[in-house]
Amino acid sequence: MGNEAYKRFRELLVEARSKAGITQQDLASRLKRPQSFVSKYERGERRLDVVEFGEVARALEMDPLSFLRRFYREET
Repeated sequence: MGNEAYKRFRELLVEARSKAGITQQDLASRLKRPQSFVSKYERGERRLDVVEFGEVARALEMDPLSFLRRFYREET
């Protein structure tokens, strides 16, 4: 999986946040991080590690395994 796959991963994260009706600032507050943290991973300026992804999923009240299943289903 290359950059295109990670781009799709980011798009799905943005979609999940938008569908939840949560702004970048709201998500950052839930994560106890600056808004720039959310902005940077959404734009691809930084990558999320697995622990950070889990924190984001929890903050968005989404199941991380369901999210990953969808991501990998779309990639195949």
